[in-house]
Amino acid sequence: MPPSLPRLTAAQAASRLGVKPATLYAYVSRGLLARDRDAHGSTFDALEVEAFAAARRRTAAQTPAHPTTGLPLGVIRTDVADIEDGELLYRGRRARDLIDRPFAEVVAWLWDAERVDAPDTAIGSARAMVQALPLHTGPMDRLRAALTGFAADDPLRREASPDTAYRIGWTLLTGLPVALGGHPHPDLARSLVTAWIPAPSDPVVAAVNAALVLLIDHDLAVSTFAARVAASARADGYAAVSAALGAADSPLHVSAATRTARLMARVRRGLEPERALAEALQEGNGIPGFGHPLYDGVDDRADALFPLLATLPDGEGTMDAVRRLQEVVADRARLAPNVDLALAALASAARLPEDTAATVFVVGRTAGWIAHIAAEYAEPAMRLRPRGEYVGP
Repeated sequence: MPPSLPRLTAAQAASRLGVKPATLYAYVSRGLLARDRDAHGSTFDALEVEAFAAARRRTAAQTPAHPTTGLPLGVIRTDVADIEDGELLYRGRRARDLIDRPFAEVVAWLWDAERVDAPDTAIGSARAMVQALPLHTGPMDRLRAALTGFAADDPLRREASPDTAYRIGWTLLTGLPVALGGHPHPDLARSLVTAWIPAPSDPVVAAVNAALVLLIDHDLAVSTFAARVAASARADGYAAVSAALGAADSPLHVSAATRTARLMARVRRGLEPERALAEALQEGNGIPGFGHPLYDGVDDRADALFPLLATLPDGEGTMDAVRRLQEVVADRARLAPNVDLALAALASAARLPEDTAATVFVVGRTAGWIAHIAAEYAEPAMRLRPRGEYVGP
């Protein structure tokens, strides 16, 4: 009988795969790798680890271009979020496994930074900026105005360090809900929801909390990249978040959630899904709420959020509309729901305004932007300035 191969320690297996131990154990919890445990710790079969590493290399080799544009893919190393086997992970943990925890608690874990609430003076400044806007102002403009108010009140914002980034992050996460009209509350999801509902039910707060957690980060979205480019030039945390907001306020990013909310509202008002989709397509930029290049099937975030909606005040009618839309799109376009549809359904089921989706998206994603800004401060300055290749006359 041939001798058995020596087994790898957890550190050796993680090193072989080029991942952190937390990610290695995430593979174990998802049944992708087996381990043995004894008094000395966990060990892994060397051949199984090698086969898993080879499979990961093949997957990487098959996708050398960007999944949306097909152009050569630029790569920035990040330890914040990853999408593997159709699942969204934060630092090696499944995002959907964290949705029962308070948003602020997940952020504190992600940043490894203790919560510090926004000063009252900063909230007052931000609220005044928002209240000065015209009544018809949309959510992205309100968020930009609030951000300006917070920045103007912070004389210590210029230091480009992770600690300052996290302090600014807590100022925004604890202050934005109140500046937008919500009531101060230790539970940030409840504080945000009170901007629209004075006394929200626990199921509504839980659903919004889950959405905030699921939206923290998602690969390297254009808004996240914009934040990192600004941080690379040593912009302060507010300015870097402002850069991210500018990129997010676009038809192919956060604005897609607003289009999807309008689609959902049309179906809820009685329009047949085919007609509602036809009207939505006239607005351009594809079918809102369906399809995502990083998932073969249903967006993992939507799949985690949908089960929470049935118990909301208007959950039954909303989920019926979701199913009717899903059937038509699956039959005609072979596309599965994405997180924009889940956010639109959340607003509908909770009887929140249509533009709620954009605000929830930005507040949740601010946590991810700050994590990337802090990480970029630890890199060489200006490393994200590309070289132009002149192709003119």
